[in-house]
Amino acid sequence: MSLNIVLFQPEIPANTGNIGRLCVGSSTTLHIIKPMRFLLTDKYLKRAGLDYWEHLQLEFYDDFDDFLSKHPDKRLFFFSTKGEKLYSELQYQDEDFFIFGAETKGLPTNLLQIYSENVIQIPMSDKIRSINLSNSVAIVLYEAWRQIGFNGYAKPKLK
Repeated sequence: MSLNIVLFQPEIPANTGNIGRLCVGSSTTLHIIKPMRFLLTDKYLKRAGLDYWEHLQLEFYDDFDDFLSKHPDKRLFFFSTKGEKLYSELQYQDEDFFIFGAETKGLPTNLLQIYSENVIQIPMSDKIRSINLSNSVAIVLYEAWRQIGFNGYAKPKLK
């Protein structure tokens, strides 16, 4: 069991690499809904993920319908600046899915409308449009992981 980060059509390899590293560090599964605007062999993806990429629990989907067919009846949370609820107001559970949109477009309007009760935002000042994707994932992921008691945490062994 673990938490789940879902990237909807990611565009920037370094963000996906950073998120992959976060997922490995928190025993979280990373789900990617295609298309992606880069290849998994991209040097920026590898640099951001360092040598942890081989330990990543990673799943791919051709589109959102493919994703839904493989995860029916799961708790889905969609993160957007258009959300009414704050991420800190929710009670998360193990196996929740946190869905983040593409860096330049966010999530499609139709998904935000269909799942309007589960559209969540991260508060920020009015001086920016949004927070960097990998930072947003880190904020939400670590709050959820804290709430479920840091399930799977193992203190790193220092050399």
